[in-house]
Amino acid sequence: MTSFSELKKSLIVSLWFSFLTFPIMVIKADPIEKTVIWRWENLFFVAIGSFTLSMLGKIFFAQHERRRARRAADQAPARDPLIQVILREPRYLYPLAGAILIFALAFPFLFSTYQTNVMTTALMYVVLGLGLNIVVGVAGLLDLGYVAFYAVGAYSYALLNLHFDLGFWTVLPIGAILAAFFGILLGFPVLRLRGDYLAIVTLGFGEIIRLIMENWNEFSQGPSGISNIDRPGLFGLELSLDMAITYLYYLLIVMVLITIFVVNRLQDSRLGRAWIALREDEIACQAMGIDKTKTKLTAFALGATWAGMVGVFFAAKTTFINPASFTFLESAIILSIVVLGGMGSILGVVVGALVLILLPEYLRALSDYRMLAFGAILVTMMVFRPQGIISSVRRTYRYRKRGERERPAEEGDTQ
Repeated sequence: MTSFSELKKSLIVSLWFSFLTFPIMVIKADPIEKTVIWRWENLFFVAIGSFTLSMLGKIFFAQHERRRARRAADQAPARDPLIQVILREPRYLYPLAGAILIFALAFPFLFSTYQTNVMTTALMYVVLGLGLNIVVGVAGLLDLGYVAFYAVGAYSYALLNLHFDLGFWTVLPIGAILAAFFGILLGFPVLRLRGDYLAIVTLGFGEIIRLIMENWNEFSQGPSGISNIDRPGLFGLELSLDMAITYLYYLLIVMVLITIFVVNRLQDSRLGRAWIALREDEIACQAMGIDKTKTKLTAFALGATWAGMVGVFFAAKTTFINPASFTFLESAIILSIVVLGGMGSILGVVVGALVLILLPEYLRALSDYRMLAFGAILVTMMVFRPQGIISSVRRTYRYRKRGERERPAEEGDTQ
């Protein structure tokens, strides 16, 4: 039953939310006509909506607590979520992965060029999210300047193509190496930093790169940017615009598959275990003999490598770049992808990238409220599912007594 105090709290939440969204949802100024339109009906909808959501949240938590108490009383083991069962069982996982891959390969033939272009952008953010997931999700290093490595890769291709006429395939590894170098360059000064301090320094690094590109006109052509960047070539063939978009889409499909494979192998490697140990407890990690300096620098360098390669893809896709493409908002979006999907979870980051990049494209009718919805989704996730859409699996190990029935060496439970 809902008590009066809970109704009162929900009412207060509703009033506060209405007050905070008042300037955005109610006031609409028309500078041309010099008029102000008061949309009071929006205030009513916001108040009713926030009150309803608050009450639903309280009912949800109350039922969750009752289920947990009942389970503890019965001493029944917690059931794994359906998605974890699918990921663990090859008989479910392989057919599902095959169906998704077939759909992805057939996508350009089923949908228009515009849809293919949108999906190409989403795939770029999938790779960016997986790269940042190494730094933030696995190693636990909060990086708010990730867009700087993205910019390094994009400007590497743009400048080398402009001055030396180097092609896409030549610059792709160069962009990755340069971004990894800048990742190490950022990693050295922040070796002793964690948490908020690390976030502030990385944020500053991202802004420094953007400001250099914006103000050093002789080097980067400043705010005007660099245009007429070549698209990726296909054995010297001349590709039309539609064919080039489709070709880039398939390249990014391959890129995503390679990234998933490499990141998955990294997480299971000795280095990946060192990152996880560093994330869980830095002092205990050092006590176990793990080289903290090498582990952190490797995380920064490998995370930046993927951003550098995606930067090259971005420059080739748009054929034009300028510093406005690499603002802090890009870093915030990539970080939101990791947090929304589930830190440390590869599948979670893929789903998070598709949700955050595709939804705004298909909800353009609500573009005025995009950032409001963006914030509301993140707050809702933090309240109801802080581990993300698909959480990573924490591996636990247990010793078997002599004569005990054979069981898997590893068991998983969600974080």
